[in-house]
Amino acid sequence: MRLETKTAIITGAGSGFGAGIARKFAAEGARIVVVDLNAEAARAVAAEVGGIAVTADVATIEGIEAMTAAALEAGGRVDILVNNAGVTHLPASMEEVSAHDFDRIFAVNCKSIYLAAQRIVPIMKDQKAGAIVNIASTAGVSPRPRLSWYNASKGWVITATRAMAVELAPFGIRVNALNPVAGETPLLASFMGEDTPEMRAKFLSTIPIGRFSTPEDLGNAACFLASDEAAMITGVAMEVDGGRCI
Repeated sequence: MRLETKTAIITGAGSGFGAGIARKFAAEGARIVVVDLNAEAARAVAAEVGGIAVTADVATIEGIEAMTAAALEAGGRVDILVNNAGVTHLPASMEEVSAHDFDRIFAVNCKSIYLAAQRIVPIMKDQKAGAIVNIASTAGVSPRPRLSWYNASKGWVITATRAMAVELAPFGIRVNALNPVAGETPLLASFMGEDTPEMRAKFLSTIPIGRFSTPEDLGNAACFLASDEAAMITGVAMEVDGGRCI
C-alpha cells in the first residue's frame, strides 16, 4: 500500500501503459482519476480500479481543468500526476510528415504537460509535496529512423522533466520520466507501420531482453518513482527498455 491515501491523475489511462499504471497504483492504495479521450475506455478502466473516469482532451486547458476538478473533488488534493497520453505519426521520411500530424504530436505529447503544469503545479506547491511522472520514450534517447518528429517530441519530454525537476525541487515536488521501448499498446502498429510477424521480429531484434515493454513494467516503475521510496530521486529519465539503449 505504498500509495495509500494519495490521489493520482493518469492521462491516457484508458489503454496500454496508462491502464497498467492505473491498475498498479490502485493495487497500492491510490485513488485514481482515469483520463482518456475515449470515454468508453476510461469508464472501463475506472470501473476496474474503483476510480473516476474523465473524458478529456489533455491538449486543451478545458481537458486539464476537468481532470483537475475531478481529482480535487475525489481527494481534495493532487498527490501524483502521470503525463502518459501520447500519439505518434506513421513511419515516414521527415519531410513527408504533414503539418497537421506534427502539430497533433506536439500538442498531445508536449503541450499537455505544459498545460497540466500550469494548473497542477500551484496545487502541489501549496501542498509542499507532489510527484510528477512523465512518460517519455527510448525514442528520445536513441531515435529510430522515419519517426523523426515523434522522436523529437519525446526528447522534449526528457528535457522538460529535468527542467521541471530542478525548478520544483525546493517546493517538495519531484519530477521524473520513464523511457519505455515499444510495447503491446494501441500505438505499436503505428510505430512499426504494419503489425506483422516480420516487423515484430525486426523491432525485437533491437531489444536485448527480447520482448516489448508491458503495461505491468511501466506500472511497477511508475509506482516506484511516485512513491516515498523514491524520495531522493528527481530529474531522472529511467529506461524501461530491456537494454535497448545500452
